[in-house]
Amino acid sequence: MQVDALLVLFCGSQAGNLQTKQVATRDQNGWENGCGWSPIYKRSPDMTKSPMTKSEQLLRIDDHDFTMRPAFGGPPIPVGVDVQVESLDTISEVDMDFTMTLYLRHYWKDERLAFPSTTNQSMTFDSRLVKKIWVPDMFFVHSKRSFIHDTTTDNVMLRVYPDGNVLYSLRVTVTAMCNMDLSRFPLDTQTCSLEIESYAYTDDDLMLYWKKGNESLNTDDRISLSQFLIQKFHTTTKLAFYSSTGWYNRLYIHFTLRRHIFFFLLQTYFPATLMVMLSWVSFWIDRRAVPARVPLGITTVLTMSTIITGVNASMPRVSYIKAVDIYLWVSFVFVFLSVIEYAAVNYLSTVQERKERKLRERLPCTCGIGNPDEMMVDPQITGYGSMDVNTTGNYGMPENGGRQERMLAQVALNDPQIARQVKPSRGYVNIWIDTHAIDKYSRVVFPGAYILFNIIYWSIYL
Repeated sequence: MQVDALLVLFCGSQAGNLQTKQVATRDQNGWENGCGWSPIYKRSPDMTKSPMTKSEQLLRIDDHDFTMRPAFGGPPIPVGVDVQVESLDTISEVDMDFTMTLYLRHYWKDERLAFPSTTNQSMTFDSRLVKKIWVPDMFFVHSKRSFIHDTTTDNVMLRVYPDGNVLYSLRVTVTAMCNMDLSRFPLDTQTCSLEIESYAYTDDDLMLYWKKGNESLNTDDRISLSQFLIQKFHTTTKLAFYSSTGWYNRLYIHFTLRRHIFFFLLQTYFPATLMVMLSWVSFWIDRRAVPARVPLGITTVLTMSTIITGVNASMPRVSYIKAVDIYLWVSFVFVFLSVIEYAAVNYLSTVQERKERKLRERLPCTCGIGNPDEMMVDPQITGYGSMDVNTTGNYGMPENGGRQERMLAQVALNDPQIARQVKPSRGYVNIWIDTHAIDKYSRVVFPGAYILFNIIYWSIYL
């Protein structure tokens, strides 16, 4: 510390003990006004302490203790809040959260900041003055991450009016938790909330409220999301209780989102429906064409498994069934049943052919039959119409002579004498007819059941 020495002159007065003090100056010849001299010291200014600005002097920053809230010891200070939502950035089902950028504005009155003004104009400051005065200690309840933007400078504004009213605004991006119910996914509607609360001041010290009710929340008309339609924003106010600290005012920003279904129709529902329809093609393929029907069934089953895995990979591991799970798993069951249907047809056909070979071995010679072809198409003899012959004759038998042998077996069974000989085999001929009916009925039952399922499903979830 630098100290400058001064000499103080004390001159005795003839009138008594009264002394006068004079500051002596020194020239080249010595001290002037040679009386009694006494040195005093003057402290130089502290250069490490920044001088007060004119605005701080006007607001008398150093005259008050701004670590205390305004009107400390009196009634709670009202702090009004309004919000301008700039953007709703992301909604994550996996993390159960959302990200929002907003302008958060606080309004209160602090008479310690009142200043004289002839024009009644306010003064606007940046973040440097905010650190020197009292401001509400707001925080976002259930937030995961949040920050104040600082490009190109801190996005903070403080406006002080002559009567002591204060406007404090800042631009914030916050990622907060949103508990979603995905039981109707992707035909769902979600409601998320952003909660604002004072961290230190209970309702005895700070009364937090929406400044203009629902009109305190403003949104940009250009806000849009790729997967959601924003239906509405609204605000509420509640009290939150903490057992160790007390009651606090809490402000809520609620927004309702309805999911766009078109993306999931293209990526999930249409492919699943096409795979189910593709599995029905096997019902029109000859059951002897094993290399055609088996790969078709396996391909559709594996494709459905891939679709189910892809959908669940982008979803949280919830413990309940979602709407998309119901559709995909029912579709998977239909595809799987089409494979089981061919397995049943193939098994019954194999058993049938084995018994038919035994039946032909036990039949008498058919050489005495004049025209087997005419007998086969005669309904009175065979019991089959022309449609039955054309429909059933191509399944399970060789192309050359197979149909005639089958029909001749039926003709022989119509003879009472032969029927008594091969009576145990008569029931198997009926089994062959049922085997053919499996494919025939599946062509109607499978599409009908799937259409009925779709009608019920979409009527419930839409």
